[in-house]
Amino acid sequence: MRRHNLRRWSDLCVTAFTVLTLLFRPSVAGGSAVSSAHREEIRVYAQNPAYWEYGGRPVLLLGGSVDDNLFQIKGLEAHLDLLKSVGGNYVRNTMSSRDDGNVWPFKKVDGQYDMGQWSEEYWRRFENFLELTSERDVIVQIEVWATFDYYRDIWLRNPFNPRNNNNYTSQESGLPVEVNSHPVRTGNNFFWSVPAERNRRTVLKYQRRFVDKMLSYSLNFGNVLYCMDNETAVTPEWGKYWSEYIQAKAEDAGVCVQTTEMWDPWDLSDPKHSATLDHPETYSFADVSQNNHNTGQTHWDNAQTQRDRLGDKPRPLNSVKIYGADGGRFGNDRDGIERFWRNIFGGMASVRFHRPPSGLGLGEKAQASIRSMRMLTDEMSIFACAPHNDLLSGRQPNEAYCIANPGIEYAVYFPNGGEVNLDVTGLRSPAALRWLHIMKNEWGEPQRVEGGNRLKLICPSQGHWAVLIQ
Repeated sequence: MRRHNLRRWSDLCVTAFTVLTLLFRPSVAGGSAVSSAHREEIRVYAQNPAYWEYGGRPVLLLGGSVDDNLFQIKGLEAHLDLLKSVGGNYVRNTMSSRDDGNVWPFKKVDGQYDMGQWSEEYWRRFENFLELTSERDVIVQIEVWATFDYYRDIWLRNPFNPRNNNNYTSQESGLPVEVNSHPVRTGNNFFWSVPAERNRRTVLKYQRRFVDKMLSYSLNFGNVLYCMDNETAVTPEWGKYWSEYIQAKAEDAGVCVQTTEMWDPWDLSDPKHSATLDHPETYSFADVSQNNHNTGQTHWDNAQTQRDRLGDKPRPLNSVKIYGADGGRFGNDRDGIERFWRNIFGGMASVRFHRPPSGLGLGEKAQASIRSMRMLTDEMSIFACAPHNDLLSGRQPNEAYCIANPGIEYAVYFPNGGEVNLDVTGLRSPAALRWLHIMKNEWGEPQRVEGGNRLKLICPSQGHWAVLIQ
């Protein structure tokens, strides 16, 4: 296939998808041969590029999961079945080996890792994970480099640490044997190996080998999104290198992939986020998970500012980590649920509850939120709607949030009861109004309302509520 400029990436996606729906593709560099059925690709929704499309239809990504490196957990199939049963279709997967019972990607020989040989169990788990998620139409957001695995105590166990492998020394690689600082200080040369930075070819050789092996499996499946890092603070050149590398490998294989980077700053206006938000030629979507450290009206405003920044060239904004759980470090249960709902009402393309203890995972409250969100959005044309707090009046900060297709349908989310006025002057005929008790997954009886004026919305009680007017 002729090499395309990255700015024409979306055209390539359409071409590749058309070919792959007709043909079987052989294995990619050692991965299992799969039919075109596995290549139903996730891609940007052409009719509204703020959202995703999968299986020929627009799709809203909702999720929650018990861990980050999901391919390594026990009981994976049951966990995915539970997610699917409540309307979920989205998980995060770091290529990480930090937890008890995990295996690393390389084989150990005489007590040292040989990065020229693979751990069969690591890659078996990964392929099984891709199979199980694909069968259930669950979208996977992979994080290629699990940043925290390359610092502090986990770095002491990592095969890339020169102390742990027989492939290079610290002097040959330029890598330290100890890194006691937080990743935000970018103290590990591991993340500066690319040619545009320190050009550590000895390290880059094995980094590329790892990515090639990962792609030999993942490129066989179309339900995968690619995020380069987790909460990174390094140079933009690192993420750009790997995004372009993965895109090129995908193009060589005749398929299309979607890539992003996740930056550390909580403020989305921080210059680091510019590398994703302002560079669609490098990244086809942006992950804005770090905004989910913020609360209330600030959380909403921060995201909307960046959404407006994209202007008439929207792209999907994903939130693969919704923080907030009682006993966690980043807010309580209420914060987590509010962030989840504000994101979708704010026009985000995906939300996923972060794993405990920092998030609600797939616990009962997460299940209730996912189920109710699916109940609501299945009843409306969410992909034709946009955030419309401008239609609300008599509103206090963080009291209510609106997403609407004015004149057609309106939905309002109340974090904790309250009352506001909704401008429905665009409605030229009577409409039906229904309240949804979010935590009970219960619709109220429909009510008839008149259009052409302002509608006073009074929550039935305190707590999380949504109302739909059509």
